[in-house]
Amino acid sequence: MPLNDDDFMRYSRHLLMGDIGELGQQRLSDARVLIVGLGGLGCPVALYLVAAGVGQIGLCDPDRVDKTNLQRQVLYRTDDCGSLKVGCAKQALEALNPGVTISAFARPIDKEILADGYHLVVDCTDNLAARQIINDACYAQRIPFVSAAAVGWEGQLVAFDFGRFRSLCFNCIIDHNSAEPMMNCANSGVVGPVLGIMGSMQATTVIRLLLGYFKQHGEMTRYDGKRGQWLSMHCSRNQQCPTCGAASV
Repeated sequence: MPLNDDDFMRYSRHLLMGDIGELGQQRLSDARVLIVGLGGLGCPVALYLVAAGVGQIGLCDPDRVDKTNLQRQVLYRTDDCGSLKVGCAKQALEALNPGVTISAFARPIDKEILADGYHLVVDCTDNLAARQIINDACYAQRIPFVSAAAVGWEGQLVAFDFGRFRSLCFNCIIDHNSAEPMMNCANSGVVGPVLGIMGSMQATTVIRLLLGYFKQHGEMTRYDGKRGQWLSMHCSRNQQCPTCGAASV
């Protein structure tokens, strides 16, 4: 759908940029993005992508808002405690930008949701099993996906443009037989703004992918919030990977 007068006003700061402009904004408007997990990562991702005018957003999370979430999950308010996260998020995001179509799935991620025609998936989950489901489905469908995690003062991000590159996937970095990490937000804590930083990085990476500016397939970025330092690492393909290696052929 072409941009209207309200769009030109709302997205004027994008339209001023030569490397986005009207064509880039139209590409964002035409995009369908699924956000899996609406915790400390998913909240800033959803806020920034909806504000940026990504046309259709899917929200997937089975959980309800708990008071312990409010220290870092910036979409929710005290009165939301006990309510489904996807319902609260949908209401807040539609108030932010009525021009974006938002779908809500109050259940764990599954292949049915992932097969619903999304152009890109954002992994904001807190468990390895969900990431493996997302990785395998996105690889099979040649859909890019952006994954992040954080605990304590530290965060990490990795993204895969499976539409262009088939030489590396999440399973190459974290083996599908690996146990769930011992440390997580629930048992080890996390600094709220670190999640905000990583979620903002995810949203920026999504926009780069949608506009064709992403080239760091499978490169992992780590953030040390206590020292204020970033580190990037190049990852290699595992030839025995059951998803993308020789064993998958």
